[in-house]
This record gives sequence, C-alpha cells and structure tokens, in this order.
Amino acid sequence: MFEAATKALAQMTSPPFRRVLLKSIGLALVMIVLIAIGLQRVLSFLATTGGTWAEQTLGPQAHTPAAVLVWVLAILSGLGVITGALFLMPAVTAFVGSFFVDEIAAEVERTHYPADPPGQPLPLWRALYEGTKTALLAILVYLCALPFLLLAGFGLVIMFFATSYLLSREYFLLAAMRFHPPEQAKALRSAHRGTIFLSGMLIGIFVSIPGINLATPLFAMAMMVHMHKRIAGRRIELLPPVRGRIANRE
Repeated sequence: MFEAATKALAQMTSPPFRRVLLKSIGLALVMIVLIAIGLQRVLSFLATTGGTWAEQTLGPQAHTPAAVLVWVLAILSGLGVITGALFLMPAVTAFVGSFFVDEIAAEVERTHYPADPPGQPLPLWRALYEGTKTALLAILVYLCALPFLLLAGFGLVIMFFATSYLLSREYFLLAAMRFHPPEQAKALRSAHRGTIFLSGMLIGIFVSIPGINLATPLFAMAMMVHMHKRIAGRRIELLPPVRGRIANRE
C-alpha cells in the first residue's frame, strides 16, 4: 500500500503527468467555480427572501433588523460557498478523474510494467458513469454528514471514511476494468475490500489537503493501478479489445 503510494507520488512530477495535471486542474477549477456560483445564488436568494419575509411579517419597524439580518446571512452564505466548495472536492475529483483515467493508467503501466501487456482503454461512457455515480454518492454523504459537523467534528470523521471508501472503490474499479469486465472487477474489489479501503485512506488524506487535492485524480488512479497489479498479479490474461467486448454483448 505504502509502496504504491510512494510510486504514485514519485511519478507526479513526470512530464506526462504534468500535462494531465494541468488539464485536470483546469477542469476541476471550472467545476468548482460553477458550483460556487450556484451555491452563492441559492444562499443569497434565501437570505434576501428571508429578510423580506421578516420585514413584511413584523412591519416597517423591522426594516433595520431585517437589513442587518440580510447582511449577516450574506456573510454566512459567502463562508458557506467556500466551505461547500472544499467539502465537495471529493465529488469534483471523482467526476473530473473519469476524463483522464486512461491517460494516467497507461502512463503508469508503460513506466512501471513495460513487460506486461497494457490494459484496454475504458469506453468514455463507462468511466463517466462510474465517476458520476461516485460524485453523487459523495454529495449525498456530504449532506448526511453536514448536521454532525457541530458535534465535535464527528461529521468530518464520517466524511473522511466515506470519501476514502468511495474514491478507493471508484479508482480501483477503473484500474481493474482495463483488464477485466465490470463483473470480475467488482468481484476482485469485494474479495480485497479491506486492503483497498485502507489504501483509500491515503487518498482520503490527499483529497483533504487544500490545493494539493486538485491532483487527486492522478494520485488516486496511479496508486490504484499499482494496487491492482499487486492484488491481481502481473500475469493477467487480457480479454478481447473493448470494442469487441461491447459488440459481443450486443
């Protein structure tokens, strides 16, 4: 596990990874900005509506308190946007990573396992499906953990373990499905869920560091390629090309 993480970190500065990193960061920042704008619009609307309702309900004498309330809520909404963007980073990471998993995996396989047959690129729809599903689950976890944030940070603990599980699950499956059909990849993950979850805790730590977490897709995918190689063994019997597999299923 630690060896896989060390190899993934060491490769982060290589030129091929830097190119993918720039694209990944660009897309992640665009998504974060869009999410922040959406949150700001919603929270500002709620603050303004709440102030107007208070003034109408309590009468003209409530104008000044209502104005102060709106001002306070506007500040809180700004803090909420920043906090929300930070907490939603696992969801953003899961979705963004689905666009670059094959580039990352192929580079790791070419660098560290040149004698092994390369994996088959995933269909884009499959990678997007896995990334979107994980992103939505991460948002759901965030919403469920939100009420517990006031209980001595218990919500942060929930989010950390849930994030570790979700991201380790997604990236291991994406790495394994380059060599196995989805059913076999899921069975392999289930058989080694403990090891994969423990390695996912390193991803959970990585994604919790502001700024650094923009590189989570590269670190997580590279690490899980190494974990898959370690778990499945290097003698992996490749299936027919992806297109052929899809055609056979149809």
